[in-house]
Amino acid sequence: MDTRRFFNSLWDDYAALAPQSARIRALFGEAVINDHVAFRTFDAAPVALAALEQRLLELGYRRQAPYTFADKHLCAWGYIPADDNDPLVFLSELHVAALSPAARAIIERLLVQVPPDHADDASVFWSGRPWPAPSWNDYQALALESEYAAWLAVHGFHANHYTIAVHRLAPPQTLQQVVATVEAAGYPMNTAGGVIKGTPAQLLEQAATLADQQDYAFADGDIHPIPTCYYEFARRYRDASGALYQGFVAASASRIFESTNRQPGAT
Repeated sequence: MDTRRFFNSLWDDYAALAPQSARIRALFGEAVINDHVAFRTFDAAPVALAALEQRLLELGYRRQAPYTFADKHLCAWGYIPADDNDPLVFLSELHVAALSPAARAIIERLLVQVPPDHADDASVFWSGRPWPAPSWNDYQALALESEYAAWLAVHGFHANHYTIAVHRLAPPQTLQQVVATVEAAGYPMNTAGGVIKGTPAQLLEQAATLADQQDYAFADGDIHPIPTCYYEFARRYRDASGALYQGFVAASASRIFESTNRQPGAT
């Protein structure tokens, strides 16, 4: 699979979960460039980061830098594409052993049902949930400890966000102008840590909408609206050598994760 097919399929899947994304992208014209996409997983076979990473390496990506989020029990890697026209990738995984025995038991009941070859193709990144739907009680129990775990349990594998490369918009705009346009169109923003996270001195500024919501049918028959996916906006700056920054800022990324939280400020 080449990267064009990969990202076309990925966008179609993502936009189905986040219908606001196509409307937001349209606010900025036809020449919107995607800065990066992000994926989530558990640190357990057969869907651990190391397994999913192989599919990215086959697409020509290479590791850029590791990131750690101790308060959320997460680690991640950034990946740089072979073609500068392709987006960066951010791939994170949850350390299941860091959760309580009760939460671990819920996740393990899901993971035991994943086929061993589930991550053997790049389509894993839009394959959805490879286990049965959890119950409403299990979802709530996971969310109390890890919003990330709860999101992953109900959605499985999708891009949790796409990102508009603000530094590549034409005509040029600041991130503040982009945020103002999105808010004026009626889309609520993630305010955790401030609407704009990061600074020019850190070479990366970011902002994000709150996730779309969709009704979800849980295993016990309960139907509730839950967060799906969100849209991010990133403005990158050049370093002293003139090179465009290609990494991520962990403190900002930690707050961006919260775009899929049921309640702002939860883990």
